[in-house]
Amino acid sequence: MFVQIILLIVGFIVLIKGADIFVDGSSSIAGNFKVSKMLIGLTIVSFGTSAPELAVSIKSLLSNSGDIVLGNVIGSNILNILLILGVSSLFHSLNVKNNTVRKELPITILITTLFVALLSDNLINHTKNNFTRGDGITLLLFFLIFIYYLISMARKKIDPEETEEYMSLPKSLLFTIIGLIAIVLGSNLVVDSASALAKLLGISEKMIALTIIALGTSLPELVTSVTATKKGEYDIAIGNVVGSNIFNLGIVIGVPVALLGGISKVSFNAIDLIVMLLSVILLFIFSYNDKKITKKEGIIFLILFILYYSYVIYMG
Repeated sequence: MFVQIILLIVGFIVLIKGADIFVDGSSSIAGNFKVSKMLIGLTIVSFGTSAPELAVSIKSLLSNSGDIVLGNVIGSNILNILLILGVSSLFHSLNVKNNTVRKELPITILITTLFVALLSDNLINHTKNNFTRGDGITLLLFFLIFIYYLISMARKKIDPEETEEYMSLPKSLLFTIIGLIAIVLGSNLVVDSASALAKLLGISEKMIALTIIALGTSLPELVTSVTATKKGEYDIAIGNVVGSNIFNLGIVIGVPVALLGGISKVSFNAIDLIVMLLSVILLFIFSYNDKKITKKEGIIFLILFILYYSYVIYMG
């Protein structure tokens, strides 16, 4: 047990330091290419920090554990908003760009609504719930709309009067790669050691999946967004969450299901889908009001997170 505790501490240290390096590198890449930091947050940062979710999904689907694939993504998307943005806003109000409110958040709402509809066969057609290969391809096609948006966004340069100094491009890329590797290794170390501790303490496998796996795969997003907020990189913090949620639905579920086949006998609680959709809608409403997520709104996110997780643990 002592060894697992040491590994857990080491994992957190590697994770936190990796996030610090990763944010510096990715922010500097934006400056070198003169593109917005929101674009970097939506792409390099969000896709990179979603690597654990993708790895878990592929491994789970190959093991015929379809519910873990869906539960991992649903849980991660809820945690990204309610926990990660909730905690980040406690350090500083998160300024949200007008473009994010008008374009990126509506895209997030649309793909989340599509996912909920695809998982509601029993409500719409009164048939057995299945998540088919066609559903996965549908999510992938919708994800292409997001890619098109990113390409159009990449063509727009940042303010030419920007005077902030950045690292050289090779150094920026090196920092980003090293930081991302540290984030993935650190999160894996934390999840593995925490799982081992849970087993030693006699906690059930089901509870481990509901807590450690869902929270563990969201650790990269959590640490990265909090680190970005403390550094004043609010676009990276917001872009990380928005991009991760879209990436989770379009790629983390879409790609494995489209390539490896559908998920039969889907068992899930409707409250999970409702909370996931509600969290995205609340993020849009809070951002639309004053173009920022305040500490009070972050506390509302955290209260909802506590209520939801209390329900999950109780039902589990």
